[in-house]
Amino acid sequence: MTAWLVSDLHLPPKPSPLREGFLRWLAAAAQDARQVILLGDIFEAWVGDDLGIETYAEEVAALRRLSAAGIDLRFMVGNRDFLLGNGFCAATGARPLPDPCIVTLGGRPTLLSHGDQWCRDDAGYQRYRRVVHHAGVQRLFLRLPRALRQRIADRLRRQSRAVTATKPVTITDVSPQAIIEAFGHAGVDRIIHGHTHRPAVHHLTVDGRACERQVLPDWTPARMEGLRIAADGQRTPAPA
Repeated sequence: MTAWLVSDLHLPPKPSPLREGFLRWLAAAAQDARQVILLGDIFEAWVGDDLGIETYAEEVAALRRLSAAGIDLRFMVGNRDFLLGNGFCAATGARPLPDPCIVTLGGRPTLLSHGDQWCRDDAGYQRYRRVVHHAGVQRLFLRLPRALRQRIADRLRRQSRAVTATKPVTITDVSPQAIIEAFGHAGVDRIIHGHTHRPAVHHLTVDGRACERQVLPDWTPARMEGLRIAADGQRTPAPA
């Protein structure tokens, strides 16, 4: 079946060309795809289903229309929207995917991930990731008042942007060794992920096997697209 994949839109809470583009992208997917996979960081920040579903009401409704039409809607959390939860699933009809996981796309088993767990050379980020993905930390955070959650998220985003700007590119990209290990553990010859904002197709050899790693594009007003994989395996851009 034809699948559409997308990641790293970083949709802001206020109206923007990116949000308009995502609605167009979903409408186009509804006419062509049998499966839609969101690979993380669709939203710039998701500080709980109670607030996120209100803030992104149009996007939630569009996703619900997809699933109601019988399209297999899946999502994986990213490093910005890792608090997507059961409320989001109920509102949209989307089903969560573990990170990473193997999904057959175009007849080819493919390892999918948001990708941030493979940025192992960025020790500071990995410490932060372990904290915010801890179930106890998430439960405590979600008990806070909505306004306080939003302020904390805003501050963390500002700090993240400032720190990331000072880091070498090699640190914020995926670790080559992590990718080799991921291929070896999964036993597949293709990985698709996002997170790094460095769209490309990389070819490598792992244990004598020809493998490839495809990085999905992040969205900007000048580039709003995902990836379309047809039932026969053909890959083409899926623009908004």
